[in-house]
Amino acid sequence: MDVEQLYEMLRKVQEPKGFFFNKDRRRTIELLEGLLTNKERYGYMSCPCRLAADDREKDRDIICPCVYREPDVVEFGSCYCNLYVSREWNEGIIPHVYVPERRPPGKMPF
Repeated sequence: MDVEQLYEMLRKVQEPKGFFFNKDRRRTIELLEGLLTNKERYGYMSCPCRLAADDREKDRDIICPCVYREPDVVEFGSCYCNLYVSREWNEGIIPHVYVPERRPPGKMPF
């Protein structure tokens, strides 16, 4: 699968759920490329903005879309990576603020 195929596949599934790709297409493509790299590296698409443990079970919470995406988008209008955002975030209706890391330190591989 190439990055354009991934973009279209995820867009069709996620937009009806209210999750949109960041309108900064360059940023979005870079993040999707990171997902594909991680799929090749680990066998699953772990979040490109976090360190993976190379253990599917340990990384289950950061397999994209991660379990933190929905609460991040609800609270901040964007997920941690800024890959998935709300319509209001993309339209500039809500401010673009720093999204803090929700992943508990005990889940991180270091």
